[in-house]
Amino acid sequence: MSPTAHSRGTSCAGGPSAGPSGRPHSAIAPHASHAATRSSTSPVSFAVIRVVHLSDSDLAALACSPNAHQELPPPALVVTNPDGVGFDDAALSGLSSLPWVVVGDGHDPDKPPTHVDVVVDEAICSVDDILASVGANPLASTALALLLRGSDTRSVGAGLVAESAVYSALQAGPEFRRWRAARPTKRRPPSPEPAVLVERDGDTLTVVLNRPSVRNALDVAMRDGLLDAYALAQADGTITSVELRGNGPVFSSGGDLDEFGSFDDPASSHLVRLSASVARACAAIADRLHARVHGACAGSGVELPAFAHQVSATADATFVLPEVGLGLVPGAGGTVSVTRRIGRHRVALMALSQRAIDAPTAKAWGLVDTVDQRST
Repeated sequence: MSPTAHSRGTSCAGGPSAGPSGRPHSAIAPHASHAATRSSTSPVSFAVIRVVHLSDSDLAALACSPNAHQELPPPALVVTNPDGVGFDDAALSGLSSLPWVVVGDGHDPDKPPTHVDVVVDEAICSVDDILASVGANPLASTALALLLRGSDTRSVGAGLVAESAVYSALQAGPEFRRWRAARPTKRRPPSPEPAVLVERDGDTLTVVLNRPSVRNALDVAMRDGLLDAYALAQADGTITSVELRGNGPVFSSGGDLDEFGSFDDPASSHLVRLSASVARACAAIADRLHARVHGACAGSGVELPAFAHQVSATADATFVLPEVGLGLVPGAGGTVSVTRRIGRHRVALMALSQRAIDAPTAKAWGLVDTVDQRST
């Protein structure tokens, strides 16, 4: 049996069986890419992910089962297909906290149903691409799915707290440790140039990311520079417009990877992230903030501009959320800002596929508001 194959009425052992809910199990098979991870030289301290194919009605019945966590223990990925049966409130409530990634295959990506975490969009990626990504980092993938399920009801502040807590917990997890161990940090000499340039012209404040040699990677110095600039704008009501740009060939490649995981413990990391939150500062001046992005935009280079009331992109701009591949979730406010622009299902699609989308797609989805046909 292939990793994504299924056969109704069979159990993991291969014989007929029924779960505690009285329904027959679908076959559960480990995903090949994650099995390969377990057999590599790097130790893995969590189970092979289970992949199961169900119809929407079977998933609803499983979600209502008091023994759902025993029938399909985590980490698990459910590929569900539409069969014309809707989810009632009891099924949605039961599913809301179950630690599975639910992938809709055959549902309309433009009208995603509430009960799935992500809908396969063949224009972006295949179901196998999502299976491979989730299989490689099931803890981060599952944490993202659970975090996004409640995003529609949270305020900006509550959303940032929830995101930071999940991000910090994953920094202490085995998937991030594996990624960090494979990529030792590099020490760079301090730059003589400021990480952020700030200039005022009349009632407009221009804020420029200024680390072009490292693709404007967001480090502590850049974070502090952005916080200072946005605090100035927040305190001065005569500043009616704030323009955010990036120097060099790309807007921002996201967080500086050499600073990832630099805190000793996740609790301290959580508190520091909340006390020095660029995302919160962006949200505070969002109605005056105009982000002008170009070239590659990754991670925080997608998440922070998304807070702005206006996002303009050049035709060559691309957008990617790569954090799940590091064993993390978006941590610069993206589960708040990007979700409010394109919805949680498309955030999950970007994060779980780790595929970049182009400027026209970003415009169609609402991630950017305008596209300048001139490239950088």
